[in-house]
Amino acid sequence: MSGIQVRDLRHGLPYGAIVAGVTYETLADPLVRQQLNAIFEDRGLIVFEGVEPSQKMHVTVSNVFGPLKDHPTNSTPRVDGDAIPGVIDMHSRSRPFDGNTDGLVEINGKLLARFSPWHFDHCYNDELNRAGVLRAVINAPKGEGGRTGFADGAEIYKTFSPELRSKIEHLNAIYTLDVRLSTMRFGRTFKSFGEQPHVYKTVEESRIFPRAMHPMVWTRQDGKKVLHVGPWMAVGIEHHETPEGETLFEEVCQELNRQADANAYWHDWKPTDLLIWDNWRMVHAVEGCDPKWERQTQRTTIKGDYGLGTFEHGKKIGEVFREIAM
Repeated sequence: MSGIQVRDLRHGLPYGAIVAGVTYETLADPLVRQQLNAIFEDRGLIVFEGVEPSQKMHVTVSNVFGPLKDHPTNSTPRVDGDAIPGVIDMHSRSRPFDGNTDGLVEINGKLLARFSPWHFDHCYNDELNRAGVLRAVINAPKGEGGRTGFADGAEIYKTFSPELRSKIEHLNAIYTLDVRLSTMRFGRTFKSFGEQPHVYKTVEESRIFPRAMHPMVWTRQDGKKVLHVGPWMAVGIEHHETPEGETLFEEVCQELNRQADANAYWHDWKPTDLLIWDNWRMVHAVEGCDPKWERQTQRTTIKGDYGLGTFEHGKKIGEVFREIAM
């Protein structure tokens, strides 16, 4: 009836789905759109297989789940400049190793480019976007890295000990727009070196953003509790910026790393794949690849907010920009 085919992402995995048969025609069907939104709400992650590999299809699929939101930072590259609002471009070009380690990390003795630790998007903002929709335009060959990992915070919450859950149940984590891996404070599992020049543009822009607070655990409308912590860009725990608070936050971040690594779905990209994840529920990461491989991904951001994030002192983003303009 619907014209699409749906199956589990992986046998025994309690989240995620694979959807095939997505075309412009099927997406025009209101029943299909309703079905896709129900799958997304239930499973938190959808891999669309065999879709047309184009920006037009990327945006068309994204619009099924809500209006697009432009990225909150000006320093983030857009696709074709501003020709397609809401589509950002993350491009790491081939870089034969010449001894320059800026922007690279070392994990298990290997130097990797384009590595990203576990995180959720826009943690540095008070408004937490609904979802991200991602495709890989260029990626490392299969088996050479470059996979994107996803882990379900609702499932990770269950793996935490009752003692650790009770300690963080009503606490907020603090985040800033500081994407430097070399200064990442919590949950480190890698050795990092210097940064590439474009990172410092983002860090400079971060000065306009106050610190953002998001709950470490929150409860969905269906009653499920979600562990929602990202070590990357995290500063610590609100009202607990003490040695004891930092010890607790490091324990949480390292336990998140262990559980996410153990239970993650790692996606091997094909050019005809498109993937959407629930940014209120999932954390994601990029495993990195040899610098000799070019990697280009493009992402749309679905507008929305779960309403639980704040800037420090209760400010909202509109107030921040008004203060800057004064």
